[in-house]
Amino acid sequence: MALAPVLFASNILMARAVADLVPPVALAIGRWGIAALLLLPVAAKPLWRARRAVRRELFDLFVLGVLGMVVCGAVVYIGAQTTTATNIGLIYAASPVFIIVLARIFYGEVMSRMQALGVALCLVGVVTIIVRGEIGVLLGLTFTIGDLYILGCSFAWAVYTVLMRHRRSALGATPRFTALTIAGVAALLPLLFIEAAVVGTPRLDGFTLGVMLFLAIVPGLGAYQTYDFVQRRLGANRASLLMYLIPVYNAGLAWALLGEALRLYHFIGAAMVLPGIYLATRRASP
Repeated sequence: MALAPVLFASNILMARAVADLVPPVALAIGRWGIAALLLLPVAAKPLWRARRAVRRELFDLFVLGVLGMVVCGAVVYIGAQTTTATNIGLIYAASPVFIIVLARIFYGEVMSRMQALGVALCLVGVVTIIVRGEIGVLLGLTFTIGDLYILGCSFAWAVYTVLMRHRRSALGATPRFTALTIAGVAALLPLLFIEAAVVGTPRLDGFTLGVMLFLAIVPGLGAYQTYDFVQRRLGANRASLLMYLIPVYNAGLAWALLGEALRLYHFIGAAMVLPGIYLATRRASP
């Protein structure tokens, strides 16, 4: 749980750095196309042996690929072009709530009162960081079309998380992820042609390929596989709490890499988020 958020946070930082250099769909398809190529040497034989299961699960794989690689990939990059980092953090803080509600309604996952307290504590801590310790900042927030994109991404991530946890699959973790990655790339291809016709294609130089390789390995394979590992052991509800750590990690990475100052509200927020995650992920007493 400590590792996955920093991997996810690296995606946000890199996306900001190259927003004016690489179109969003091209960035997403480069990220997941390279990820699929890196996975295939390991997953090709298991996928071929399980080809009947792949055919049976084709619809699930396509839906998960669209949710995880198109909506939570390209659409996030598109939304980030017309909204602020503050708004993205605030809106994405809702995803654990969506996950808890969906898992409870459709699959009966329950949460104890102590765990619910931990969720609330995490949410307050995240909002404290986002508004910089000043409640008045909430009143001054404005919303754009990008915010609607990010809200859709937040909900899509919740659906992806719950389905990954509860939809049964005959495939192992790595072959399944490889298959849905390929499905996501296939779904991105029509969007890539549209984007190329409207804004042009990116320059495939060493810098662009390096960015795509980083996104494929770190916030791609690393983040998604780590999140899946946590989720299979803790369940959708408790694993979703690591999303609350992303704004905390973002603040630390921005300080370390971009020279942004750490303020008192960062530490106050972290002091609520970390114990909140402990309370929300600990097993209830019998």
